[in-house]
Amino acid sequence: MTNTPSITWLVTHSGGFHADEVMSSVILTRIFPQAQIMRTRAPDWTAPQPDRLIYDVGGAYDAAAGIFDHHQRGAPLRDDGQPLSSFGLIWRHFGAEYLALSGIPEAWIGTVHAAFDKAFVLPVDLIDNGAISPSSAGPLASLTLPTLLETLKPAFDEADAEAETRCFFAALQIARAFVEAAVAGHAAKIRAETLVREAITRAGQSRVLELSSGMPFRKAIEKAGADHLLFVMHPRKTDWCVTGIRQNEGDFALRADLPLAWAGLTDAALEAATGVEGAVFCHNARFIAAAKTREAALRLADIAVEAALLATV
Repeated sequence: MTNTPSITWLVTHSGGFHADEVMSSVILTRIFPQAQIMRTRAPDWTAPQPDRLIYDVGGAYDAAAGIFDHHQRGAPLRDDGQPLSSFGLIWRHFGAEYLALSGIPEAWIGTVHAAFDKAFVLPVDLIDNGAISPSSAGPLASLTLPTLLETLKPAFDEADAEAETRCFFAALQIARAFVEAAVAGHAAKIRAETLVREAITRAGQSRVLELSSGMPFRKAIEKAGADHLLFVMHPRKTDWCVTGIRQNEGDFALRADLPLAWAGLTDAALEAATGVEGAVFCHNARFIAAAKTREAALRLADIAVEAALLATV
């Protein structure tokens, strides 16, 4: 099914809303901008018709007929056996078209589609089907996106009959911002990877990688097998920074820390500790430092490399 004027209704269930149909609505309203959302459980609305696309309601999964539910017996699964919610189904069938409409280059669509599915769609699928609980996030459980969207539901004693629909559309706008930002972020990582690879080539065997601006770099460094690199430096709006390289995604351990003697120092104190004029800041955790000029940042990076190498002898 593609974007045709014949789709004039996007039908999902009424009542309390969840992340999966909210997220699905983000995708579908981009692809079918002429269509209106109808929140209902009325059988005459949840039965397939040429003018509608039905999701998270209806008790069937039939893409050709335009119905995408996952609550029925024999509900669809991912290739690896994990459950799908309506969001997973909608992303499976319409994600590539959404990305094209979002301006993602054709050559990148497969990569961005898979990355967004893994990082953004799969967690919603698993939570909606009870395969995992937001509580698995520990103290951050209340800050997971599916949980946050549900906090937008009206209170149990809300008297306004239209409150649930009003709150659904408020949640839709918030979800749209997150989806758009996440998609843009995945595309930005692809652009950054090209720039980082080029910078690695220029750096040769230097332990310091100089980039033209701040950008995601760890994954590209890992893919390039540039295990010799210890620090990255790049300009910011008013200064230059030197930062460490994480050993693993999601792990704060670095390949090398900045020198202990620099921890938490600023301005004159940091200049005195480093001997570098223009040094202005070093984080107490020693993962980032800043300097007024490229030359000062490069000197800080070189000193940090020397200290790190000596520490391994």
